[in-house]
Amino acid sequence: MTTRKKWTIALITFLTVIVIGVAGGSFYLYHFAFEPTPKVLNHSSSKSKSKLKQNQAWLKRVNKQTWHETSATDHLKLVADYVPAAHRTTKTIIVAHGYMGNKEQMASYIRLWHRQGYNVLAPDDRGNGQSQGDYYGFGWPDRLDYLKWTRQVIRRVGQNSQIGLFGVSMGGATVMMMSGEKLPSQVKAIIEDCGYTSVGDELGYELNQLYHLPKFPLLYTASWVAQAKAHFNFMTASSVNQLKKNKLPIFFIHGAKDTFVPTKMVYQNYRATTVKSKQLWVAPGAGHAESYTRYPQLYQQKVSQFMAKYLK
Repeated sequence: MTTRKKWTIALITFLTVIVIGVAGGSFYLYHFAFEPTPKVLNHSSSKSKSKLKQNQAWLKRVNKQTWHETSATDHLKLVADYVPAAHRTTKTIIVAHGYMGNKEQMASYIRLWHRQGYNVLAPDDRGNGQSQGDYYGFGWPDRLDYLKWTRQVIRRVGQNSQIGLFGVSMGGATVMMMSGEKLPSQVKAIIEDCGYTSVGDELGYELNQLYHLPKFPLLYTASWVAQAKAHFNFMTASSVNQLKKNKLPIFFIHGAKDTFVPTKMVYQNYRATTVKSKQLWVAPGAGHAESYTRYPQLYQQKVSQFMAKYLK
């Protein structure tokens, strides 16, 4: 066998191993990040878990309705809890949950808004809770589902509805991604808490944190897998790009010690939107989705004052 032939075989073998490795890694990344499988993600303190249990018990017994919707793509059946205000109102807060979450996980926030006198709609995103789906949308396909939920609120509560959007973590990204869409005029304001700049940025960050791997090529090839299986390319899923089109008042909240969605992302999100009616609060010492737990009174004061300015 000639030296040239040996080099050719070696090169083909090397490239084959690389291709198989990248392909396998891409499918693993999709399976790990996008498919509803058991994972251990713990960002909650014992204090917040105790408070959440109390609020989940409240959510079980409070007067509420079950609403249904069909997803904007893939024809999935979606489910939400609608908690009407104690006194009749046309003001509604739509609450978006985080990664691997559900409406029950948002019980503390649902109760916060209910105490302020709002109706509250809390959906389960596709692939979460009682909603159908075999993948997590990371807010991107979900933004269009939430747009359908806003229209349902208007149909059922009334054309004179006033709607506020509120989300935490992936839910924060969801409402930011909604901000670039053509929203009904009844949507008046947005509050996002610890949402990421883009799905690609967040997955790239976690890829480096967990496995010390660079974005290229794995993230890009995994996006092809997502396109085939979940029908969207997550590399185009950007909060920043959507915020550039935002016209609504928006309040950004983030923990100063967030290591899951790094704090630097909130500054990029804040700069991306050019509306004058924007606010930023970085909660000292707070980790991921801990701002409310760490500063319950201040958090409630800040979000309620902001929303009350625009839902009148």
